[in-house]
Amino acid sequence: MVLDLVVIGTAVTLGPLHNSAFILLLSSRRGVRQGLAFLLSWLANLIVVITCVLLLTGAQPPARHSAPSTAVLAAKVALGLALVLYGAHRHRRPPRPHGPPRWTARIDNASPAAAAGLAWMLQPWALVGAGAATAVDADLSTLADWLALTAYCLLATLSLIVMEMYAVRAPTVANARLNALRSWLAQHQEQLIVTLTLLTGLWLTARSIAELVA
Repeated sequence: MVLDLVVIGTAVTLGPLHNSAFILLLSSRRGVRQGLAFLLSWLANLIVVITCVLLLTGAQPPARHSAPSTAVLAAKVALGLALVLYGAHRHRRPPRPHGPPRWTARIDNASPAAAAGLAWMLQPWALVGAGAATAVDADLSTLADWLALTAYCLLATLSLIVMEMYAVRAPTVANARLNALRSWLAQHQEQLIVTLTLLTGLWLTARSIAELVA
């Protein structure tokens, strides 16, 4: 479980779409406050999803090779294959010019509530679902699994935490460097999305099939 959560959490935190949006928020007039609203909403979404899973399982993993365990592994295979197919589709399609989303024009006047809603909208829900399916194996009677789930939520939020702290500590320098990062992300957005979805999808598919046949 721990290794799967590390892979999924890393793929989530490196996603270019939400990181670019977060940098735009930090560059706005009330950037630090809007960034904090986005960050807290992002983290809260992850925690709520994991909490719902634990409530459904009673914080006890299903028995190995039981019907619930097999169903969870089948769901992870399906999510993994969906990510692989999506990554392959984006890799094969011809490049298309991408203009900035319409909401970027209203970013300066966005409220903290709007920033929080944007975090929900930009969450990579396929990856979050994979994390939730992995959390089914958590046994909260052990400290190690508590720490693993906490670390997963923080890892999936790590890029936002680092940028928010950077903007607070050195706002002028952070603004210039983060906007340079946003330009780089825009130029490499497709490659990043394809790479992250393919690698994560292949990992989930291979690991889940191996557990099903073991």
